[in-house]
Amino acid sequence: MIPKLPLHSPRWLDLDGVKVEEVKALLEQLSSAAATGSDDGWRQTWTYLAGGLMDDGTVFDGAYAALPHLVEAAAALPPGQTADFWVDLGCIVTAEDRPPVPADLETGFGAALRLAERAAIRSLLAADTTPRVCAHLVLACVAFAGHHMGEALWRFPDPREGDLLLICPECGSDTEIPDFFVDPARPPAEAPGRPDPAHVRQGGHPWGEVAAALREEAVGEEWEPFLRAARDVAVAGVPPETPGQAVLCLVVGMVAVGGTPQQDARELARQLMALTGDFRCWDCEQTWTIADGLAENPDGASPRHRPTEARADSDESAAMVESTAPGRTGEAATRFRQDGNAVLAADGTPWGRISVFSDVPVFSDSAPGSSGGVNALAVVSRPGRPTLVAGAGDRAAVCLWDVADARLVHAPLPGHRDRIRSMTALPLPDGRVLLASGGDTGTIALWNPVTGQPVREPAGDWPGGVTGMCTAIVPDGRTLLVTATPRGAVRLWDPDTGECVGRLNPYGSPIQSIAAVPISADHTLIAAADTGGRLHVWDPAVEDPWERGAAVQLSARALADADHRVAAVAAVPTPDRTMLATGDNQGVVMLWDLATGAPVGDGLPASTGTGGLPVITASTLHGGHTVLVTGTRHGHRLRVWEPETGAVGHIALDVVLTCLATAGPDLIVGHDRGVLSLPLTRR
Repeated sequence: MIPKLPLHSPRWLDLDGVKVEEVKALLEQLSSAAATGSDDGWRQTWTYLAGGLMDDGTVFDGAYAALPHLVEAAAALPPGQTADFWVDLGCIVTAEDRPPVPADLETGFGAALRLAERAAIRSLLAADTTPRVCAHLVLACVAFAGHHMGEALWRFPDPREGDLLLICPECGSDTEIPDFFVDPARPPAEAPGRPDPAHVRQGGHPWGEVAAALREEAVGEEWEPFLRAARDVAVAGVPPETPGQAVLCLVVGMVAVGGTPQQDARELARQLMALTGDFRCWDCEQTWTIADGLAENPDGASPRHRPTEARADSDESAAMVESTAPGRTGEAATRFRQDGNAVLAADGTPWGRISVFSDVPVFSDSAPGSSGGVNALAVVSRPGRPTLVAGAGDRAAVCLWDVADARLVHAPLPGHRDRIRSMTALPLPDGRVLLASGGDTGTIALWNPVTGQPVREPAGDWPGGVTGMCTAIVPDGRTLLVTATPRGAVRLWDPDTGECVGRLNPYGSPIQSIAAVPISADHTLIAAADTGGRLHVWDPAVEDPWERGAAVQLSARALADADHRVAAVAAVPTPDRTMLATGDNQGVVMLWDLATGAPVGDGLPASTGTGGLPVITASTLHGGHTVLVTGTRHGHRLRVWEPETGAVGHIALDVVLTCLATAGPDLIVGHDRGVLSLPLTRR
């Protein structure tokens, strides 16, 4: 018997996540199953009750009162029937958001974990489980023993998916290793060292039978050192000081001897044994064990070695670029470093150069993190003339630089009385190209980028400001300026007359990102993300905003299945069409075909290193390759994604990112102190 909160105690009324009547009902079902040997009935009740004890990773304090009762009842069942129960319980005790155990429930809950450890190990040795369930069950046993590797339950990889996602224990950035899992003929890495024999769990433990079950020949020839390390961990009782790599050997070893069918178990064990190797974080450049990358805040984690290459010292333009490639350790296939203004590849050969756009006092005099940076960019391409980059920000001035040499073409152009929050280039039918800018208080201005003079002085005063701009081309030959505000006003403007000629967004949803997506040479659709994470597509060619026209909405089912709450949109040019890119605050980017509203490909997965309010840009490089660059506003990290191949590169900046654009093969970065450019291809 273990200490438990009496079922008649009024204390249950103070606890969240469970009602005492629910606990009583499940206890009756468990008692009946133990008496009759039946395994039916109680599982559905447990699933419902567990959903109350833990919701979306948050454990409620009622779990600490209910689990001692349930663990004692489940431990009385035949061990072959309870594998899933112990895995569920392991997820609860390793959830990221767990409140402290109330003092009056601490003794009973601690005793319940010790009983759960013994019962779960009996289930591990007796249950006929698939190899993957077996791996989860071992991790649950590890969690009950109090070792931090039990937290890997939440992030344990599935080799069927191929890729491996790890989190750096120091900087929290994601490292993605594609095509990580194979079925190797021999170990892909050396076995971890034997655990320190001085670290042995005191007071007895139930892992002795596990040690006896770990036969060295279970995986095959050359794998014996891994099984010996696993057996040493079991003999010691999985003490907290055990290195995570050695604990993973224990997990994999038990998959090999306990999973069924045996052939599948051995194959999975060989694949999973690669998890005992190392990886290098693309951001902080330090090398860690993969075990440390699977657990949240792993105890005792320390880097294997320090980075050998330091970042450049320049505050204005230093950057490191790393391209993640397939491999056991996440080592970069191509690595870049800065040498003055030159960008060098890992072999020392020139790649290109990082250009710092000529200093402008209103930007460069700003301290890091201040409000003097560039937060709006536009690329002005003019036939027969140099491509220009326009930038503006909090200081209400517009600057234009030549992309080719980063030279300032026009001194800061005053005019706005407010912060400039958005910009776009307007190529007109007569060959002229104008530059539009939108202010924080709703002002809109038009500029001649050749002369640097305003075509139309800032005018308008709409609450919430102009937070987004783009250019729409309609089949009747007109080019229109599209503006959006956070209060939901999306207007169409005639750039020559300055008149509002139409409105979109009939529902009035507050808009946080907007983009123009061409569907033909003379027809553009408008896509916008509202502040609720919804995506809207409109056709500016129709006069009635309620009419659909050529607009096709994105698949609601695909958005829901991906749990994709859109926060940013961008047009992505490809050799045969222009697609729409959508990004959310988790770093996920999806591509869409606006002709069908369906997603294209698998998308770019979530990334903590680039999570937050997204910024996205894209370009088609020489040879027809499309690249998409995404990061987070006010962050330092970018991902460079080739949708066609799935390759993902990384850029770590020493400036605070505010906005992005592309000019052919150049990535233009607006940041807290100005503008710089990076080459996306070798020069």
